Amino acid sequence: MTKRHLISERTIRAAVRAGKALQLSNDTVVTPAARDLAKQLGVALQLGKEPWAVGRVIVLGSDHGGYNLKESLKPVIAELGFAVTDVGCGSTDPVDYPVYAARVADTVARGEAAFGIMVDGAGIGSAMVANKIAGVRAALCYDLTTARNAREHNNANVLTLGGGLIGERLAGDITRAFLSTPFAGGRHAPRVAMIDALDGKQGSGNDARTA
Repeated sequence: MTKRHLISERTIRAAVRAGKALQLSNDTVVTPAARDLAKQLGVALQLGKEPWAVGRVIVLGSDHGGYNLKESLKPVIAELGFAVTDVGCGSTDPVDYPVYAARVADTVARGEAAFGIMVDGAGIGSAMVANKIAGVRAALCYDLTTARNAREHNNANVLTLGGGLIGERLAGDITRAFLSTPFAGGRHAPRVAMIDALDGKQGSGNDARTA
């Protein structure tokens, strides 16, 4: 298996001291903590020859059931000052949601977007797919409270929505809440670290303990 280059918080801080942008390749993995730190410190990453400002790109995807709602979110995202990378689908013709949910999650995990938004019929399946990708914390949100909680407490970096369950107005409000709510850190940070530590872990998880 090919070894992937990892950008961590330490790498970001070194870039700040050196006053340099960081060069990304298709094999680069930016940890969620490093991505958050880069956003705070204004560190730029470069993918190939094209500069990418960390924190200003949203990757957007859907299946056929979420296509119309996905399209309605583009002006909302632009209004918030983000650029959109649309990874499909491109119409209401039937497709398989895992394909597009994985594209969204992979883009976030590679550090090519600050956040991802994926829309399918109910949002449940896409959340399951996205959370299989290391470095991704996906949350299905259906109101403003869950959107804010997902960011503030869980530092979610992928939002999933149910195109068959909510309308365009509510979806827009959820998106605004998700993208504008910062991670609170503090007592929540160790718990998010525990989530990230489970990436790639095999087994039943029976060793987990509750506080």
